[in-house]
Amino acid sequence: MRPVTLETVFSHPVTQKYLRRSGIAHAVAVAEYAYIFAKRYDIDPDLATKAALLHDVGHYTWYRDGKWDFDLYKENDIHAIKGAERAHKLLIRVGENRHAAKEIAVAILLHTDSYLPSGELELRPLQKVVALADEADEEKDGNHHYKQIDDTVALERVRAIDRLIDQSEEALRTNVNMM
Repeated sequence: MRPVTLETVFSHPVTQKYLRRSGIAHAVAVAEYAYIFAKRYDIDPDLATKAALLHDVGHYTWYRDGKWDFDLYKENDIHAIKGAERAHKLLIRVGENRHAAKEIAVAILLHTDSYLPSGELELRPLQKVVALADEADEEKDGNHHYKQIDDTVALERVRAIDRLIDQSEEALRTNVNMM
């Protein structure tokens, strides 16, 4: 049994505060993509979905005249840095394993290269899965942050991911016991 479910993370007031800023629909969609990519690349789906859900909790509000200023954001973006810190603190607070919290935070830190100097960065598999999941839901000019979702629907989708993770873990335990 996992010490902390995705629902626990999603429902926390700190998560809700920052996901409302960066887009709940985007965060949930990225978590769904992360589950798919985690299974494809044999990465722990629990870690991948938590990192994906929280990947944008570091966003600041880069608005000008009531509209998201994409150029201002691109020029000043450090959301991955701030998000890694916020996510780590939140995960420890809700009882996540410290090693897992660090792995998730590092994946959040490296989910984008928008704040890094030009060049290539060698991502570990978990980090790559989170980056791929984010890219899978991106829209031009940051429009993915404006997608809307009903709170009840978002929670049901998060619970569905939790069920898939639980089923995967149960299948893994069953296969190990059969050996």
